[in-house]
Amino acid sequence: MKVPMQTKDIADNNVPYWWEQVPMIPLPRQAVSQVVDVLIVGAGYAGLTAAMVLARAGRSVAVYDAMNLGQGASTRNGGITSGNIRPTFAAIAKRFGEHKATAIEAESKIAREFLQDLVQTEQLECDYQPTGLFSGAIGFGQYEAMARRAENLAKKLGVESYAVPYAEQHQYIGTDFYRGGTVRMDIGGLHPAKFHSELLRLAMNAGVAVHDSTPVTSIEKTNTGFRVTTPQGVVQALKVLVCTNGYTGRATPFLRRRLIPVTSRMIATEELSAEVMGRLMPKGMMTGEGLQLGYYYRPSPDGKRILLGGRDSSRKGDSVKAVKDLRKGLIERFPELETVRLTHTWFGNVAMNRDMLPRIFEHDSVLYATGFCGSGTVWAPWVGRLAADKLLGRKEGRGSAFDFGPPAPVPLYNGHPWFIPVVIAGYRLQDRFAMWRAYR
Repeated sequence: MKVPMQTKDIADNNVPYWWEQVPMIPLPRQAVSQVVDVLIVGAGYAGLTAAMVLARAGRSVAVYDAMNLGQGASTRNGGITSGNIRPTFAAIAKRFGEHKATAIEAESKIAREFLQDLVQTEQLECDYQPTGLFSGAIGFGQYEAMARRAENLAKKLGVESYAVPYAEQHQYIGTDFYRGGTVRMDIGGLHPAKFHSELLRLAMNAGVAVHDSTPVTSIEKTNTGFRVTTPQGVVQALKVLVCTNGYTGRATPFLRRRLIPVTSRMIATEELSAEVMGRLMPKGMMTGEGLQLGYYYRPSPDGKRILLGGRDSSRKGDSVKAVKDLRKGLIERFPELETVRLTHTWFGNVAMNRDMLPRIFEHDSVLYATGFCGSGTVWAPWVGRLAADKLLGRKEGRGSAFDFGPPAPVPLYNGHPWFIPVVIAGYRLQDRFAMWRAYR
């Protein structure tokens, strides 16, 4: 006999929580310019940041997006400004050399500073909160390793980073799930849909022509630049910048073979009392944890809800099981929320590549800014800015640690990530073993 689904195991609606304040409204249709200096594919954080920089430098710029503006990851993500680099320093050094690893680590700090400066200088109304991030340790062994990394980070880069022992953990997070953790104070949170809306405002005020629901269907190299085809007409562009990520289409097959879309899902609780929020998230910090498929969570900008996210291997987009798994993760960390209702669940695509590093690169004269690997809130604006500087010939666009060759193609892959459930199942087994070893 099939057990009926309990109301608390599903959410009231499948619309992203962020869209309540910033709904996805199509732009008025406008004429397509026949000739532009730069045509940008993708109107997310990277594309809009690049467009703004280019337009302010006097270039004519047109941006094309296949969906409503921001409908991809730019308005679906958790809004945590982590700037996470997934490979360890040792792994990057082994593959690319210690000099490259050191440069990537240093530029990660600069990228976070750029985002904060962008928000403050441009006075972007996006609920930016420099709260810091608490990373929870899975077992005392992992805590010791994390504590050493926090100390090294503070010494090498001057980032305010420190260890939080288990005895002091409740000052930062109201759970016994972890065995201590670390804090980084150069990370915070924002409202991702508001941030995107503000970047759109800056770009359009600078004179950028933005076209939504207008996919680029082909990019052809010519003697004078590029011939770009869209359903609304053909555009002659001197230069083309591709800023698609988890929603890369068929018009850029070279990139599509190198980016793997991975579904990430989030849930939002109903409003909680100030007493409960103060007990569970006393410092209002963003939170992550040391697992392969670890959850990330945070208070909502108004401090009344907990928003939690993680990977979704269902590939369906409406999986009840995926929501139940997230709810289970929430309750494991905060048992007192067992009876709390979920008001929202939603999903979106992030994009991974084989070496798990964001980058800008050039292929067949087309410039690409992409590969954010689940941390696009920091990396997308940064690499968008780098790409714009490179197109302008500025010194700021040269010598970036993230300006190197394209990621390698994925064997037997051409846009359909059939293997993702298997990969996630493997990561899940690793996490179970790590939990067993840490808490046995």
